[in-house]
Amino acid sequence: MQKRRKVAIIGAGSVGSTFAYCLMIRGIAREIVLIDADEKRSAGEAMDLNHGASFVSPVSVYSGGYSACKDADIVVITAGAKQSPGETRIDLVKKNAAIFKNIIPEIVKYSKNAILLVVTNPVDILTYATLKISGFDPNKVIGSGTVFDSSRFRYLLSEHCHVDPRNIHAYIIGEHGDTELPVWSNANIGGMILARYCPLCKRHCNYKKELGGIFDKAKNSAYKIIEAKGATYYAVGLALVRISEAILRDENSVLPVSTLIKDYYGIGDVCLSIPSVINKNGVEKFLKLNLSPLEQKQFKFSANAMKKVIKGIGL
Repeated sequence: MQKRRKVAIIGAGSVGSTFAYCLMIRGIAREIVLIDADEKRSAGEAMDLNHGASFVSPVSVYSGGYSACKDADIVVITAGAKQSPGETRIDLVKKNAAIFKNIIPEIVKYSKNAILLVVTNPVDILTYATLKISGFDPNKVIGSGTVFDSSRFRYLLSEHCHVDPRNIHAYIIGEHGDTELPVWSNANIGGMILARYCPLCKRHCNYKKELGGIFDKAKNSAYKIIEAKGATYYAVGLALVRISEAILRDENSVLPVSTLIKDYYGIGDVCLSIPSVINKNGVEKFLKLNLSPLEQKQFKFSANAMKKVIKGIGL
């Protein structure tokens, strides 16, 4: 008999509840449990979701305490203080690191075999913290990283180039935040790298100048969304479903998640986003991209910035 796929979500706020909704529509989990310090909130979210059960594939949605993490395939951590207008992701680090020191031991107590998927910001720092606090193997602790940064990037490129975003292959790597970088050297449309595609495009734009502006929009769009509506959660929820799907379906999909780096252009002992093969074991392996000298320099800068923060909070 096939095991029922179960996903536990820690935090029933905007991101957690939106992810649960996306997960329910996608139909890849048979059990979804919402866990939140505000038990009334998580119970209400579960009730609301269950009232749509007749429109989706069979699924059991309920709220509970940390003991409900038992037998979960994936535990997704969205709980924590949220980013306020004018506040960077790194500004959140001390508040959320303290919260994680309480959350992670409770999860581990009931779920020693799950994949831990960290979403709370600053995600790279908290992925590293989760790894250290949990004692889990590095492949089983994943940060959502730049999966949705890369999606934003591809969308903006698609708008500029008038090409379906599904046919654009471009990554943002490094920190999910201000030191992230685009991998222009590997970006391509339908297998043709941008450096060759753009000069042949009939739009006759100043592509070198405009592409840089596209990355800036991708990097800063979260701040604009937060200023406009208080939080980002739709694209985040969809990105989390994509990562969860790769795990639950054992897909061996390549996604730019945050994972523990080992000897990547001389960088190690830090969690950053790089394209990684994701399956039922978590991160099966990561891919060493052929980065340009400038991209290598930018990636090392991103890594050193994260290490400085990690040192500052004593991890």
